[in-house]
Amino acid sequence: MHSMAPIVLVLLAAVLVVTLCRSLRVPAMLGYLVVGFLAGPGVMKLIPEGEETAFLGEIGIVFMMFTIGLEFSLPKLKAMRQLVFGVGLAQVVVTMLLVALAIGWITGSPLIGLATGGALAMSSTAIVSKLLAERLELNQPHGQLAIGVLLFQDIAVVPLLILLPAFAGGSDTMWLDLAKAGGKIVVVLALLLFFGQRLVRPWFHLVARQRSGELFMINVLLVTLGVAWLTELSGLSLALGAFVAGMLISETEYRYQVEEDIKPFRDILLGFFFITVGMRLELPILFDHLGVVLLLLVLLLPLKIAVVFGLGRLFGHRSNDAMRAALALAQGGEFGFVLLALAMNLKLVPIPAAQAAIAAILISMLIAPFLIMHGERITRRLIKQDWMLQSLDLHQMLVASMSKNEHVLICGYGRSGQALARLLEAENINMFALDMDPERVREAGEAGDQVVFGDAGKKEVLIAAGLMRAKVVVVTFADTHAALRILHAVREVRPELPVIVRTVDDSEMDVLRQAGADEVVAEVMEGSLMLASQALLEAGVPPSRVLRRIRAVREERYDLFRGFFRGASDEVESLEEAMVPRLLSVQVCGGAFAIGQPLGALRLEEAGVEVKAVRRQRTRRTDFDASFELQADDILVLLGTPEQLALAESRILQGE
Repeated sequence: MHSMAPIVLVLLAAVLVVTLCRSLRVPAMLGYLVVGFLAGPGVMKLIPEGEETAFLGEIGIVFMMFTIGLEFSLPKLKAMRQLVFGVGLAQVVVTMLLVALAIGWITGSPLIGLATGGALAMSSTAIVSKLLAERLELNQPHGQLAIGVLLFQDIAVVPLLILLPAFAGGSDTMWLDLAKAGGKIVVVLALLLFFGQRLVRPWFHLVARQRSGELFMINVLLVTLGVAWLTELSGLSLALGAFVAGMLISETEYRYQVEEDIKPFRDILLGFFFITVGMRLELPILFDHLGVVLLLLVLLLPLKIAVVFGLGRLFGHRSNDAMRAALALAQGGEFGFVLLALAMNLKLVPIPAAQAAIAAILISMLIAPFLIMHGERITRRLIKQDWMLQSLDLHQMLVASMSKNEHVLICGYGRSGQALARLLEAENINMFALDMDPERVREAGEAGDQVVFGDAGKKEVLIAAGLMRAKVVVVTFADTHAALRILHAVREVRPELPVIVRTVDDSEMDVLRQAGADEVVAEVMEGSLMLASQALLEAGVPPSRVLRRIRAVREERYDLFRGFFRGASDEVESLEEAMVPRLLSVQVCGGAFAIGQPLGALRLEEAGVEVKAVRRQRTRRTDFDASFELQADDILVLLGTPEQLALAESRILQGE
């Protein structure tokens, strides 16, 4: 019983503190950091600090990076090369040099400055990626910028781990060692990406055919930890290997099922990682070296914000995106602890100074969640131009909706919203849609759908979307709280406008009707068809005729409803649902194989893929045949399963 006491106390503290954080609407990771501080060596000494504890926490980062890798694909990573090797490289180099100059001038030792600069240049992959994922900001411009920089930081750790011992020992082979490390990085990643693409898909097919959820989960763990282990053996980080593993699986149709299966492991182990981080904070060191800690915090937070913001602007990013990415990356990171520990062992940095730097990094990690949560508000205050940019966004939305009159304003462009839009299009009824999922808006927008990113709960957004000229408003998502906000905004401006709201069941019908909803639809399509069939039978229509009518409606509607654009917030419940046909917009970018080729030459029908539409120069075309010749920047709207779509995209871009 005595041996169980520390574990029970830590779990009790975690439940109480994280519950309090949830109640106060602050990130749960702050609760884990506090629990680590209370349970660690600094206060109650319930958890021993050692290599085993740190390693278990690091596994949490592995699963977090694996999940991020699932959001990427090789074409997407190639498109981000400017972020990774442009902004990322510049951020690490510039931050290191500025910190090295400042610390070197204060201490008189450039080696101390270099070691400290390398540690402070790193940011927390775990904190940034988790918060951006929770807030659905990974695919927004500032999220992409932050992730690109973090990926290069993970790569930069390897040469830094070589540089520090070389500087400490005055090695003459430093440049040779760096060249070997660079070659190792290129070779390992190339082998993983080249052979991994050819092995992962058939391997997952083999496992999935066994129809065992337990076996599928074991296989996911094997691939995740196996690839991370291989990269660690080659001298790279576990996190980088996990990212590569996730990226390989993202090319298969099992991506969404894997993401759901891995989520419990990721969240629990990542929480344990934050506990291990909190254990490092020791109050005596903080009080004894308070001046040094504050100096390092000044070097860390404002300096990194200025560097990332300046580089973001230099590389062509908008001011508000650059500032939000800078706020997200301002803190120190977990790799900073690794570099400082090595610097202490090599006697490059005095122990008191290294401990002060660790304390500064920890405090910055405590501040980081607030900077990310309130990034938009801080950006508005720091950059006056941000208000102008938001006004520009609303203006662009207004311009996009100006041609709409007597239209249906759709709030939410998920499956129900897209199905409604297609029915309206078939009846030549104008529509305009708002949605808060950037990935879905991008995909559907590229296909020519009239959908823009915007919060329908805000009055100014609704007005910009043509509320004053709309004929009806339809809320297509079953979120009562959000629907009430929309109803309040609509009723404040146009109390006479009909509003139709969707809900899961009839439990919220009275609340929604009192708030101003004209109709509350609580049944799905199949329920409506069953009601119609019963009504027809009671009206005296012969059963054979009812069956023919229902069958005809089903065939017509299912053909119309087939496929949807998947967003980052969509969830998959099973392997079977992962095989549901979906839509994908593929751009014929410069250098693609399909340029100048007739559509029939791509053999997309052989892959089981149907071309639903072609968008060319803002015109959406459906009147094409096999002889239709493709041009650069054409966008093909494809329908198929994930595996079929992956094969079709490869044929369009590479001809394979």
